[in-house]
Amino acid sequence: MKKRGLLTVASAATVMTLGGVGYAARRRGSNPYYQGPKSDHFDGLRFHAPNQPPDKNFSDLARWRMRGKPEAWPASFPSPFPPDKPPHRVDGLRVVLIGHASYLFQVAGRNILVDPVFSRRASPVRFAGPKRVNPPGIVYADLPPIDAVLVTHNHYDHLDGPAMARLWQDHQPLIVAPLGNDAILRSYDDTMHVETRDWGGSVDLGAGITVHLTPANHWSARGVNDRRMALWCAYLLTTPQGVHYHVGDTGFGDGTIFRDIRTTFGPPRLATLPIGAYEPRWFMQPQHMNPADAVAALGLLGATQALGHHWGTFRLTDEGIERPVEALAEALTEAGLPPERFLALRPGQVWTA
Repeated sequence: MKKRGLLTVASAATVMTLGGVGYAARRRGSNPYYQGPKSDHFDGLRFHAPNQPPDKNFSDLARWRMRGKPEAWPASFPSPFPPDKPPHRVDGLRVVLIGHASYLFQVAGRNILVDPVFSRRASPVRFAGPKRVNPPGIVYADLPPIDAVLVTHNHYDHLDGPAMARLWQDHQPLIVAPLGNDAILRSYDDTMHVETRDWGGSVDLGAGITVHLTPANHWSARGVNDRRMALWCAYLLTTPQGVHYHVGDTGFGDGTIFRDIRTTFGPPRLATLPIGAYEPRWFMQPQHMNPADAVAALGLLGATQALGHHWGTFRLTDEGIERPVEALAEALTEAGLPPERFLALRPGQVWTA
C-alpha cells in the first residue's frame, strides 16, 4: 500500500482518534448513543457547538496527508519526572499529569481522574494508531482510591474503554460524562453507572465539590458513522480550594467560551488547557488550540495559574514533539507573562497549591 493516496491502517486509527472525517453516508438515521429532545445544540441526530464549522471530509484528509510536512518524532520521549506515587488523600490541591490529557486531581480529600488513558495506543485497535512515547506518569497500581472520573469526550486519546472498565471494577467511582457517552462506556462494562449531563448541567462530587459541564469548540466520533452523535464538554469544578477549569480539547473560536467562564464563575484559580495537536492550522484550528490560542484563553479567563497538556505523548498531528513548549514560551513572552504562569507539564510532574 502506498504511503500517499490511500490511508494506512495506522493513519486511519489516527483519524478516528482525532474524531474522523467524512460521515456523509449517515446523514439520516438514528443516533445509537442518545435519544433526547432537540435543543439549541442538538438537532435530534447530531450535536453541534455554536457556529460549528463544516465537518472535514476525506478530500480534506487527503490534502493534509499528501501535502503535509510532519516533523519526525522520537520513538521514545521519556519524562524527566519519575512516575508519581500519589498520597492517599490531600486536603489542599494536588495535580499530576498522567500523560497527554489524563490527570489526577486531588482536592479537599477527593481523588478525581480526568480522561484516564493507560493504553499503549490511543486507537480503536491494539496493533496500529498513535503509540505512547512515554509511560503513564502514574503506574495504575499506584493510584489512590478513585472517587470520581470525568470524561470530556469520546475520542480514543481521551476515552480509554478498557481502562474505564478496570477503574469501575477496582474503584466503583462516580463517573461523569456528557450526553450519549454512557452508552459507549457501558459497551466496555454493562454494569458501569454513568451520570450524564448536558452543557449547563452539574454533579455533586461531595466534600463541597461540584462539577459543571461547559461548552467546548470540538466534536466527537468513535468510528466512521457516528460523528457528533455524543456530546463533548469542558469541566468547571467549584471546590473548597477555589475554581478549577479543565479543557480536554477545544478550538479557541471567538473566545466566548472563556469569557463566559469568567463571567459565570469568576477568574479560576487554576486552568488546565491543551497546547498541542495543532498543525496544520487550516485543518486543526476549529478543534485544537495552539499555544498562542491557549495563552489568549488564559488572558480571557484571568486564571491565576495555567497548566498545559495534550502534547508530548501521542503523535496526532504534524508539529514536532517539543514545538508546543517552544511556542508556549514565545506566546508568554509576547503577552508579557512570566513563564511560571503557564507550565507545560510532563508525565509524572506534580503541581500543588
